Formats: sequence, C-alpha cells, structure tokens
Amino acid sequence: MSSYFSDLAQQYIDGEWRPGSGSWDVIDFNPYDDEKLASITVATVDEVDQAYRAAERAQKAWADTNPYARRSVFERVLRLVEDREQEIADLIIAELGGTRVKAGFELHLAKEFLRESVHLALRPEGRILPSPGEGKENRVYRVPVGVVGVISPFNFPFLLSLKSVAPALALGNGVVLKPHQNTPIAGGTLIARLFEEAGLPAGLLNVVVTDIAEIGDAFIEHPVPKVISFTGSDQVGRHVATVCAANFKRSVLELGGNSALVVLDDADLDYAVDAAVFSRFVHQGQVCMAANRVLVDRSVADEFTEKFVAKVRTLKVGDPSDPETVIGPVINSAQANAVSGVVEQALAEGATALVHGGTTNNLVEPSVLTGVPADSSLLQQEVFGPVVFLVPFDGEEEAVRIVNDTPYGLSGAVHTGNIERGVSFAKRVDTGMFHVNDGTVHDEPIVPFGGEKHSGVGRLNGETTLEAFTTVKWISVQHGRSGFPF
Repeated sequence: MSSYFSDLAQQYIDGEWRPGSGSWDVIDFNPYDDEKLASITVATVDEVDQAYRAAERAQKAWADTNPYARRSVFERVLRLVEDREQEIADLIIAELGGTRVKAGFELHLAKEFLRESVHLALRPEGRILPSPGEGKENRVYRVPVGVVGVISPFNFPFLLSLKSVAPALALGNGVVLKPHQNTPIAGGTLIARLFEEAGLPAGLLNVVVTDIAEIGDAFIEHPVPKVISFTGSDQVGRHVATVCAANFKRSVLELGGNSALVVLDDADLDYAVDAAVFSRFVHQGQVCMAANRVLVDRSVADEFTEKFVAKVRTLKVGDPSDPETVIGPVINSAQANAVSGVVEQALAEGATALVHGGTTNNLVEPSVLTGVPADSSLLQQEVFGPVVFLVPFDGEEEAVRIVNDTPYGLSGAVHTGNIERGVSFAKRVDTGMFHVNDGTVHDEPIVPFGGEKHSGVGRLNGETTLEAFTTVKWISVQHGRSGFPF
C-alpha cells in the first residue's frame, strides 16, 4: 500500500507524471494513526495553465472521435476498478478513514456511475426544428463545452471525482481535476492512473494537486474551462460561483446540507431507527446528505428515542480497517475539534446529551442531543460529524416548518405507514431530493442529484449531466434563397 501511495504522489499533466514545482508539499496523512502516506509538491499557477492548455489541445480530436470508440475507454476503466476493488478499498480506508462498509458503498456507486458513463457517450442527440422562413432548416446540435474543471471533496473522493470526470470525458470534453488536499490520491491521481491504463489519450485528463494558498483563484479564473464542477461547502461554493459568473463560466455546485429525517406518528419505529442511525452516522456523519436532525412526532418520541439511543450505543468506534468498526476517524484534527465544539455549544445552550461521546485524536464518538433551543444556530447549520439532534414536533404542519427552517435544501426523508402521506409531505419540503420510508443518503446514476437554496445550483446524473457538460449550437440551412429588405 505504501508503494501505491508513493507511485501516485505526483502531478499528472499532459500525459506525464511529474513533481510540482511549488515551494511546499501537501502531506497526505492517515487520519486514524497519523501515518504519513505521501508527500506531493504542489502545482503552481503555471502548471495549472499547462494542464488546461493540454486539455484544450487534446479535446478537439477527442470530441471528433466516434462515441462508440470513446465509450470503450470507460468499459476498460470499469474492468480495472473491478479487478482492483480490494486495493482501492484499502486506499480509501487508509487515506480518508473510511470504514470497510463505507469503502464498499463508495466503490459500488463508483462502478454504477462508470457503467452509466459507458452509455452517456451515445446519449447526445440533435434536433431539427421548424422555421417560419420558407426553405429554412434549423438544426440544433448538442456539443461538448470543451474543457471542464473539477474540484472534488474529501469525504467520497473517488466517487465524487469520477461522478464529474467520467461523464465530462464521455461527452467529449477535456478535464482538469483538482482533488481535495486531504485526499489527493483517492480523489485525484488514482483516477488519472486508471484512465491512463485504460487508454485515454494523453492530455485529456490532468490532475493538479495544489491549494488556494499557492494558486489563488487561478483554477477557476483560467480562460480555458467553460464549466467548473465543484463539490464542497456552501461558503466556498458561493466564492466559486461568484468568480465563475465574473468570468462568464457555468458552475455546477453540489454543496452542503442540513437534512432532516422525519418520523410521523404511524411510522414503523424499528425500521425508522435503523434508517436514522445509518443516515446520520455513515462515514462518521461526513456526508452532505446526512440527517443532522431527526424529527419525531411527540406521540412516539419516547419509544423512538429509547430505541435510537440503544442502537447508537452499539456502534463500534475505532480502526476503520476493522470490519466491525462503524465509526472511524474524521478527516483531521480541525474537524474533530469543530465537532466537539458543536456538542459543547449545544450543552451550554441547555441541550441534554442522551449520548455524550468523547474525542480521542481524530476519533469522535457519537453524541445524541435533545432539547437544543429552537432558535439555536446549531439547528440551522451543517454538522460534518457524528452528532445528531433529536427534535420532537406536534403534527405535520410543525414538522414541515421545522424541516424547512434552514438555509439548506439538499436531501431528507420521512417515515410513515401511508406512502401517499409521505409523498404529500415530501412535496412540501424545499429540497432537491426527498425519500419516503428510507434513509437520507442516496445517489443513483440516472436520477437528478442536487439541492435547493444554499445546497447548490444545477444537477448531475443522467439527463441532467448532459445539461451540465454540453451546450447547444444552432446551425440553420437555407434551401433556396432568402429575401432581404435591402
């Protein structure tokens, strides 16, 4: 495993593996035991330019390549991932502290998205539209945007990088990928290696490992990329959107969330408990769709709470490589301190800890809090860690009001014995996604994924990916002669 990290601890620009020329290194640590996994000298503004120019040069020929030939690259990448699944899972566990269950979940989805990319290469269709002009034919072509810049996060780096990189390439674009500096291998150079081995032409996919401290806004300001696909926090997303707008670029923003899982009075409580525990604690709660808030009808709150707390107490915290571990480390010490601070703030505001987890290095044990004041800022924000707020409510009207009382609108779920009651509830919630009788954490390759409010702009997956990474071009043909007024 250590040799795997050292082999991939480089920049990948124009088909070449080489060190960055910056003056400092990104150090890649295992968040569980602080082992140094790799050291990567950062890419400079000049190297970002080289990466974009390489993608621009390679893209024209790639766009002209028969889409049946393009899709064969993605078939080979899929086979490589299948062949190396255990090795990639071990890398995910080591680099970002994902448990074995989480690594399996991420790889399963990554393979599904690669399968969809195989088909996506053949998906763009043109149209012929009528014209009021005699003898006029209007052709509308769907064409690649050119080059796409992708900025991916640390929590599901392999999946969320692939989710933009693979479709953008399948649709005929070039790509420059900037992974999060905490996950430069799983979210960046590993993907470059897989596509390189699968025969992707050199220059089409470039990976730059760097940071805003080195390059400022150069990655998003650069004149070559026409679309920036960003996954991360709403604070950074707002900045990305602003810079893109100022430079006449399209941005696709998959941002944070403050999802609620709602338990109505007719829910199957045992099932709702299982869904709620998974929705909050998968990958230590470091998931944009995680259920920060669990809302329970007051008539069943005592029974639900007792069962929920009992299940949370069974979650094993520790070494993510242990198959029995459910809660591994958060990504770094800053995140661990932030999560601990949330618990302390809640208690200071008068909340009660039904489970009060401790923190040891980057291992943060689960906390279950109730009685958080309704006007607390904690109920408004995203908490990226294993902390959950239990909130009772009286009737559906109050539940809808509480669910919507947040700047975010990404995901959510409702549990009820009446499916149509659940659907009716879901329609009243201001989110991009909502699930009836299930968890809050879902992603599927052909279903529009994205949020409302501060949770993002635009959608990915399926047909919406076409909108994200292609544009339309009108070409008219005049059969015969037009008449002109002068």
